[in-house]
Amino acid sequence: MATERCYGIVLAGGLSRRMGGGDKGLQTIGGYSLIARVIAAIQPQCSGLVLSVNGDVTRFQSFSLPIVADDVPDFKGPLAGLLAGLDWIAENHPSAAYMISVPSDTPFLPDDLVARLTLAREAESAEIACAASGGRTHPVVALWPVAIRKDLRSALVGEDQRKIERFMRDYRCARVDWPSEPYDPFFNVNAPADLAKAEALLFARDKTITSA
Repeated sequence: MATERCYGIVLAGGLSRRMGGGDKGLQTIGGYSLIARVIAAIQPQCSGLVLSVNGDVTRFQSFSLPIVADDVPDFKGPLAGLLAGLDWIAENHPSAAYMISVPSDTPFLPDDLVARLTLAREAESAEIACAASGGRTHPVVALWPVAIRKDLRSALVGEDQRKIERFMRDYRCARVDWPSEPYDPFFNVNAPADLAKAEALLFARDKTITSA
């Protein structure tokens, strides 16, 4: 099964500049934090989860998950979080061949994310599989081989490569599309106005589920 060979990482180490600082993942909709909703969605799809966090880790200890911080200096963005996760998984869960990465601000993740990305990677003989919706690719939502970590460290440290899209160009990458209606499963909360929109989407989704 896909879940047995896949470990997950929730990326929560960003600076949240558009949110005005702080932790986006700890903002709430419908009474639960964004990161709690992300964990609930992705945890059943993996053999385990790790959080990528920078700074004071105590603010995330209530989630009872292992926490890793970037070991690359100068805050090099999500690629540094991915690398920290890959290294931690390789050391602590060597049987895991793949890592699914998701950001902490995407509360509507699909429950078939890992399964569909795994199938696409195998069908296309790709090394990476990436999610897409509404005509846009979401490079932070992707399935990575754990073995790619050495190449990633070389790109990040040796070449100062900070863009996920640029790193992906050197590999065969399968793209998997999800419908963006009635809501985009990869909608992410970047700014305060997005919280209100997420609340509305949550209400509409739950109302549809209840009436079905």
